[in-house]
Amino acid sequence: MATTETTTERGLIALPESAARALIAFGAIATIASTFMSWTYTSEFPGDLTYYGSPAGLQILALVAGALTLVFALTLWNVRGLGWLNPAGATQPVVLAATSAFAVSWFSAIAIAVDLKGLVALDPGAYVAAVGSLIAVLGTLALPKPGDTFKDYVTKPDLIPPAAKLAGWHERLVITGATALALIVFTYGIGVDPDASETFLGYLLLVVFGTWALLTAGLFDRFAQLNARHKGFATTMAFLAAAVFPFVENNEHNANLGVNILVVGTVALGLNIVVGLTGLLDLGYVAFLGVGAYAAALVSGSEFSRFAGVQFPFWAAMLTGMAASLVFGVLIGAPTLRLRGDYLAIVTLGFGEIFRIAVNNMDGVSGPNITNGPNGISMIPDLNILGFNFGAAHAIGGITLGRFANYFLLMLLITGLVVVVFNRAADSRIGRSWIAIREDETAATAMGINGFRVKLIAFALGASLAGLAGTVSAHVGYSVNPAPYQFAGSVPPNSAFLLAAVVLGGMGTVNGPILGATLLYLLPEKLSFLKEYELLAFGIALVILMRFRPEGIIANRRRQLEFHESDETVHIPEQGLPDSTVGVTKAGA
Repeated sequence: MATTETTTERGLIALPESAARALIAFGAIATIASTFMSWTYTSEFPGDLTYYGSPAGLQILALVAGALTLVFALTLWNVRGLGWLNPAGATQPVVLAATSAFAVSWFSAIAIAVDLKGLVALDPGAYVAAVGSLIAVLGTLALPKPGDTFKDYVTKPDLIPPAAKLAGWHERLVITGATALALIVFTYGIGVDPDASETFLGYLLLVVFGTWALLTAGLFDRFAQLNARHKGFATTMAFLAAAVFPFVENNEHNANLGVNILVVGTVALGLNIVVGLTGLLDLGYVAFLGVGAYAAALVSGSEFSRFAGVQFPFWAAMLTGMAASLVFGVLIGAPTLRLRGDYLAIVTLGFGEIFRIAVNNMDGVSGPNITNGPNGISMIPDLNILGFNFGAAHAIGGITLGRFANYFLLMLLITGLVVVVFNRAADSRIGRSWIAIREDETAATAMGINGFRVKLIAFALGASLAGLAGTVSAHVGYSVNPAPYQFAGSVPPNSAFLLAAVVLGGMGTVNGPILGATLLYLLPEKLSFLKEYELLAFGIALVILMRFRPEGIIANRRRQLEFHESDETVHIPEQGLPDSTVGVTKAGA
């Protein structure tokens, strides 16, 4: 592996490096100690921060941030056993970890003072946290600055030494631990009371800066290599962690959020085939979700269905929804997929609106009586599969799972099926044809690829996967109506929401759309206090992301090269290791 020599510059504060390290460690220890002290005299502030020796709410977040800062600071002393945490010995992870502690501590102090009307509401613990975190940040400013920037550490992985070869079971143990940590972080975030907006904002600050620190340390890249070597095991662990979620967060409201996230994430994966792999901009994709939902509702046995006497078993209803969406996908794609770019986007946008207007008018007055018009089809019965009633609570291992938890586990199985289909399709001959079409349709056609046929297959497969998710969403929501199936709206899912999930998470990846759907569903739920400013905050967040991470949160390696093609050193994956790190120059590439 090539190595790159880096230069260093003096820090912003003229202090010996040893003194800077000592300041960081002292500030981190002070921040940790502050969490075991009282931060305010009254329990009116969310989390009840009045107790000594019992961290709660924002104190727990400050404790984690302080511990992260201390551990990264110790890596600068080359403490034995911590070299894996910061293999390049970079200062940026230390700076970002200290920033996370500073952001959480100062935000907490300001929030307490604002909510409780003055600095008098602050107890000694809050002052200790603020001063300690400030000392740690000042210490990072005295560290020598490396000549390489954050961008270099992301796009020049040869700056990070290769990981030591571990035994297979050791690597699997690392994957298991990382998956468990991800489950804990997600469960904590989704479990925050919506009324405790201050706690959730502190959680966001910690996650953003903490994740950024781990990224600059190279840990995400190393973990991606482990996943590539143990792809089946890593995927299994991810789904096991998701299956454990209803048991560790036994709350029906949060289980409902989980079901909706999986439904939207599954639909976004189908859209990812069209947008991420094939490069077709579809602005009416939510219509296929609606086709599947209406098809399942019509054969559900609901008394409001046009076919009230017909009740298919779930497997038949699932196939019906998929088939209906597949047919609509072919009917729409056949005459339109010869168009490209903006013209195709306009046509698909029109299809989405036509679907919504059509089901709205099929009420027996403005059109044939099929969908019951704007009232939709309600009172859809709960599923009953092999005697298991999904509408009833069930006790498993001493834990009672409610209705939404049951549907969460069902939707998780369907999401797993869709992930398998996506992976197999992307790695197949047709998947390589999709990518060739996305990169350059003219060149792909010249090489013998039937562009129209390949795009039609992508359109049909993506539509059928959306229809599959629609069959479950119809039963989860008890009813279907035309309102959600539009291009943009305040209530997801809609086409703009689905497209944002794909772009935000990372086009062309498996985990990206699911992560995007999670963020887009979870953040509005927890930041409801923003009210009319919610869309403004969402827009600002997207602009920031597109500026600093245009390839999405979870980057597809090929697309990452496209967005960073001007870098002197680029990243070429090794055969069989799509996330491995090999640095070469552009001339060599």
